[in-house]
Amino acid sequence: MTEYNKKIPIRLWAEDDKPREKLMLKGKSSLSDAELIAILIGSGNTEDSAVELSRKILNSSSDNLIELSRQSVNDLMRFKGIGHAKAISIVAALELGKRRRYAEVLEKPKIASSRDAFEHFYPHLTDLHYEQFWVMLLDQANNVIRVANVSDGGVTGTVADPKKIFKIALEGNACHLILCHNHPSGQMKPSSADIKLTRQMIEAGKTLDIKVHDHIIIGHETYYSFADEGLI
Repeated sequence: MTEYNKKIPIRLWAEDDKPREKLMLKGKSSLSDAELIAILIGSGNTEDSAVELSRKILNSSSDNLIELSRQSVNDLMRFKGIGHAKAISIVAALELGKRRRYAEVLEKPKIASSRDAFEHFYPHLTDLHYEQFWVMLLDQANNVIRVANVSDGGVTGTVADPKKIFKIALEGNACHLILCHNHPSGQMKPSSADIKLTRQMIEAGKTLDIKVHDHIIIGHETYYSFADEGLI
């Protein structure tokens, strides 16, 4: 983008450079993340166009939409030119994107791999700054019965009670389970406590004839699978 375009209002740009017109002429995939956000906020401030302001907002989150989705309305309002309404528009748009991903998962409720499990858990855990522990209940054919939040923790850990987990499993008539928790730090290596709990769950499941298929650790946009790593 030229220095000229940074300083003048978008309405005075060439037609091909205006985000809305570019979307209509070339399609939505032709727009950068900053240009899409610029459409949401509509205008910039006295120093920056909407696109340049959007670029600064993205830069503050390492140019990563996942990181940006962790920002609150108040966080976004720290930027000059972003008021309450514009901040809400950004937060709402990012939440819709997350829900769209979840809706796509719901169309395929059968779990055939660790990737399927990750995609199902992901919307619940991706934006959290603290740990949560979840469990997925599966029927005999590995179709998802439901997922449930078992416990909340802090930044560095959460405690899951096997008795509570199997109580939920028995009430839901589950035949199989997949465990899941997040690491907000993005560190994917399981802790000794993670490994110990997984082993306890496997042994307890044998008594109740409920098999623990996997334990998924989610960190930002990636995951660690105990089953894939040969730990189950």
